[in-house]
Amino acid sequence: MSSSAPAPARPSRVAVPERPPRPPLTRDRDCLVSGVSAGLARHLGVPVWMVRGLFLALAMCGGAGILLYAWCWTFTPWAEGDGTPTRRMPVAWLLLAPAVLGVLLVALGGHSADDVRAEMPSDAAVVVVSSAVVVSATVALAAGAGLWATLIDRTDTARGPRHTTILRILSILLLAVTFGLLLTRPVGSVALVLIPLAGLLAVISSTLIPRWRELAGERVRRIRQEQRSEMAAHLHDSVLQTLALIQNRAGASSEAARLARAQERELRAWLYDGDAPADSDLATDLRDYAGGLELDYPVRIDVVSAGLSTERASGELAAAAREAMLNAARHAEGEISVYIEGSATGVDVFVRDRGTGFRLDDVPSDRLGVRESIIGRMRRAGGSGTLRSDENGTEVHLRITTGPRGGSTPQPASPSQSEEDERG
Repeated sequence: MSSSAPAPARPSRVAVPERPPRPPLTRDRDCLVSGVSAGLARHLGVPVWMVRGLFLALAMCGGAGILLYAWCWTFTPWAEGDGTPTRRMPVAWLLLAPAVLGVLLVALGGHSADDVRAEMPSDAAVVVVSSAVVVSATVALAAGAGLWATLIDRTDTARGPRHTTILRILSILLLAVTFGLLLTRPVGSVALVLIPLAGLLAVISSTLIPRWRELAGERVRRIRQEQRSEMAAHLHDSVLQTLALIQNRAGASSEAARLARAQERELRAWLYDGDAPADSDLATDLRDYAGGLELDYPVRIDVVSAGLSTERASGELAAAAREAMLNAARHAEGEISVYIEGSATGVDVFVRDRGTGFRLDDVPSDRLGVRESIIGRMRRAGGSGTLRSDENGTEVHLRITTGPRGGSTPQPASPSQSEEDERG
């Protein structure tokens, strides 16, 4: 009898947990200087101090760390958000403080031209080189402070234009003092005088960069506006007139007319509202609501606004007006007119249709659309709502007072309104 050895057991597979995806490489909007180190540390999963130490170590290697930091700063985007980037470290002031020390060194360590000629040639070369180093460092720090304040801190909400102006004046003052010291006390090289002069030109000309950006943005907006006007004129002569002709030929209650009117309304809003989003005021909200009703019901709704109105779309007046428009679209086919009149004391909304009309007493008691959603809502909001209906149509009048409440007394409701409220 032959026997076979049992097969060796296979090692069970160990499930390796999947590594979570790395966070995107972005810079935080609330950062220390630029957010580069924090963004890299979060992306690589290492401490922030390690990334900052690596940049400092590479900066000692011929300035490679500075170039790498500038490259990451240029090509790393900001994190998503609407806030303006804010920097906690006052970089401009940190650059300006050693610049003041450099100006003092230039003032105290200057030599006259005769002293430089009296020096030995080797000593004179040392004086020129040391003076060039001090002057170059001072100009670089002072000009860097002015440029940082003008180009970076200017848009920071934590600092603002006043902070930028103060730093720019101080940096220009330091550069002017350095330039004056080099003119009165030369150090053996005329080329050194040009260094603070170049710094002055850089700081002064940097103020033109924001103006140039504003002019460029204004030029782009003007070009877009001209293109939009040309497009609007062309579409008005072709597409909009065709849509209007379809509405007139098809009739207000047909499906083709309702679709044509909806497309006309959408096209006009896109052409004439511009790039800025429409504010959520009462007139805009009722126009949008009318466009939706025209797609659902065989009606045509015209919304006209006159006067100045501060009433918002989230108020009770807007809700009552929408309910009145919905009732008119449901029960009265054809044309519906919505008229909004705003004044310093209040806002009036009139919703008129040309239906067969009805009596409020004939409406069943369980139908609370007019009694509660329109008249009752306006009464609870401190306004008034009245209804007039006959065989020629129905008109709903809504009014709310927007003036100061302290010195005004509420007006008593009209007899017809009180009677309707009691019946509702």
